[in-house]
Amino acid sequence: MKRIAIQGSKGSFHDVAAHRYFEGEEIELIFCSTFEQVFAEIANDSSVIGMVAIENTIAGSLLRNYELLRESNATIIGEHKLRISHSFLCLPEDNWDSITEVNSHPVALMQCRDFLNQHSNYKVVEGTDTAGSAEFIYRNKMRGHAAICAKEVADLYGLKVLEEGIETNKHNFTRFLVFCNPKRANLLRDIRQTNKASLVFTLPHEEGSLSQVLSILSFYRLNLTKIQSLPIIGQEWQYMFYIDLGFEDYTRYTQSIDAITPLTKELKILGEYQDGRQSI
Repeated sequence: MKRIAIQGSKGSFHDVAAHRYFEGEEIELIFCSTFEQVFAEIANDSSVIGMVAIENTIAGSLLRNYELLRESNATIIGEHKLRISHSFLCLPEDNWDSITEVNSHPVALMQCRDFLNQHSNYKVVEGTDTAGSAEFIYRNKMRGHAAICAKEVADLYGLKVLEEGIETNKHNFTRFLVFCNPKRANLLRDIRQTNKASLVFTLPHEEGSLSQVLSILSFYRLNLTKIQSLPIIGQEWQYMFYIDLGFEDYTRYTQSIDAITPLTKELKILGEYQDGRQSI
């Protein structure tokens, strides 16, 4: 059995993504209240696998998780892209007229802005988790409260679904990364199917330093699918660059890494893995 640490509670989108990624496998989820706790689980027990959201097609990147990945020394072994659809849940005895307050994670609330604008009389309260907000309403019998979360949560807590698909943009996907202790990486991935890599590096504070690296990657016909810069604390106007590369030829990819290494500072490969499938 695989033990998977995720942020959130039962029924959260992390829960859904973990079951989709490890579909057909026996898993035990470790529910964590923060992303920091997920990485702490990996540090404390090398057999634990972690799974965290890294970016959303609407809300953008989860910048803190990039830092946590780099600092943890964990290795990315996979990814999963999950279609995010939000529903509006409440206690069975409530209805549209009795709702006065809406609870959910701030990102979920942002993704349902048009729906909330149509119900501007509702008080909007941010929580730490989508499914956790629904559980809180159920446990405390919070009449007049509704949660925005996955519709599957309704069955967990006997809640009523007032409306499904309330997200503003229906092309709403979250990308999750799967990672583990580096010593276990080759046991949990098939290196023959590797066609994607995530890197982080710094550059000399010189004109054209980034363009040189990008030119080399282009020369080796690698697909730059993501680039994210984060400031280096204590070094004004200098940045760390996180990039994702897609490739068809592993040898050509390794040659490109050899070619850009002399141009970078502190280059680190965060993981080599298979491009994740997209699920709805």
